[in-house]
Amino acid sequence: MENLKAYIESGVLELYVLGDLSPEEALQVEEMASQYPEVRDEIAAIELAMEQYAMQNAVEPSADVETRLFEKLGLSEVEENVNVQPEPIYTEEPRIIRLDGSDAKVRTLRYALVACIALLVVSTAALFITYNKLNAAHDQIASLNLDKQKFAGLVSKLEFENQGLDNMAAMADSKEWATIRMAGQAFSPSSKMKVYWNKKDKSVLINYVAMDLPKTDAAHQYQLWALVNGKPVSLGVFGKTDSTNNEALVKMQAIQEAQAFAVTIEPMGGSVNPTMDKLTVMGGV
Repeated sequence: MENLKAYIESGVLELYVLGDLSPEEALQVEEMASQYPEVRDEIAAIELAMEQYAMQNAVEPSADVETRLFEKLGLSEVEENVNVQPEPIYTEEPRIIRLDGSDAKVRTLRYALVACIALLVVSTAALFITYNKLNAAHDQIASLNLDKQKFAGLVSKLEFENQGLDNMAAMADSKEWATIRMAGQAFSPSSKMKVYWNKKDKSVLINYVAMDLPKTDAAHQYQLWALVNGKPVSLGVFGKTDSTNNEALVKMQAIQEAQAFAVTIEPMGGSVNPTMDKLTVMGGV
């Protein structure tokens, strides 16, 4: 239910009503609406709110809109024929008087035509104004949605860092864990990193929160080494671009004994032996 509430509050339903989603995203919203009455009710509420907003903020068009529209449609002559009746010409010729009332019908139709055109002008102007209002509302919603995403990202980052600090505080109080602070080497003097080694079960953790390593390209990643009796032993590869950066503390391969730990930059997948000219950080146990 929390996931459904978060989905409703994510802003995707507003974008769906405004027609700003891709066909695939719109199909996903429709599937959610068919499965959950809450989503369907929220969509209906958003549509009603936008309709009420448009009606409440409708602006009556100026008087010259009708005149300009008539000029573009070439209807000035129709208005003149309707509004200005020619003066009757009296002649001696016999007149034919229609008894079926067709003249009155023609005049009525002309008036109706002019009324329809006027209504069309007003409706077009109202739709144009409403469209501008909806565009403004759309921009505001998009801006709010962007701010909401930025805030959610900030909260996630703070939770991530807080989780790492809590875990490190618990490990610092335990005598089972040894903290190895690794300092930058000649390849990257300003780099730093922390490794935690459990003296009991020999597990190894790296700390992503306190990590400051040089950036790698798409073809390289970091590799952790343990120095055992003067020989390097690989404990696995890691990188800030992979899925492990969702955790503050990441578990690496265990090692029974070690005199020091080090990190080098290696090709993707790691190397059998460390590339010493890319030795980034190192620290003794």
